[in-house]
Amino acid sequence: MTRLSPLVFVVDDDVSVREALDFLIRAAGWQPETYASAEAFLARPRALVPSCVILDVSLPDLNGLDLQKRIGTDRSDLPIIFLTGYGDVPMTVRAMKAGAVEFLTKPFRDDVLLSAISSALERSRAALEQQAEIQVLRDRFATLSPREREVMALVVSGLLNKQIGGELRISEITVKAHRGKVMHKMGADSLADLVKMAERLGTGLARGGGGGGTVAVLTGSASGSAVI
Repeated sequence: MTRLSPLVFVVDDDVSVREALDFLIRAAGWQPETYASAEAFLARPRALVPSCVILDVSLPDLNGLDLQKRIGTDRSDLPIIFLTGYGDVPMTVRAMKAGAVEFLTKPFRDDVLLSAISSALERSRAALEQQAEIQVLRDRFATLSPREREVMALVVSGLLNKQIGGELRISEITVKAHRGKVMHKMGADSLADLVKMAERLGTGLARGGGGGGTVAVLTGSASGSAVI
């Protein structure tokens, strides 16, 4: 991933701005792609390399803030840098609260924009690496049998093997066997590793005090994602 050239998307209806930014981005060693509208950009397939968007607030179809809202629902790996010919405090606050890296008013200094792009690409790279790691965990979780998922949920909730056996009405020996398979399939070296994996899968674990706490039950869809 890190060996691939990062992409910097430019979405601006002003052709002179697109051409100037294309030159600046190439000179900095990144790969630019320019679009005159939000709809044209949205038609592009998702890029699985570090990338960011330089986005004009005022666009002919979908404006920049609305495009940010659409991107932000599932694209934490695609940070946004806003450009505008005019700006006000409410607009800036809205953009920054929604996760924008920077909100620049034209004209702006090249070094300020390049610094913002560099920060955005680092954020994108980190997000992509995290997504890849979580996908590995989801793939491992998908290999667990329904019983193994039940055992995993009870193990990470803090119950002992004997308590798990009582919950599931199976022998302690059987619990140990399932627990061993869970540890092996998930690639966990310790209970602490398994708990961290469950938390990264987004299970929202509920822990109880002593031996009688609330237990989060893990289930999985065919895709292997974990839910409560």
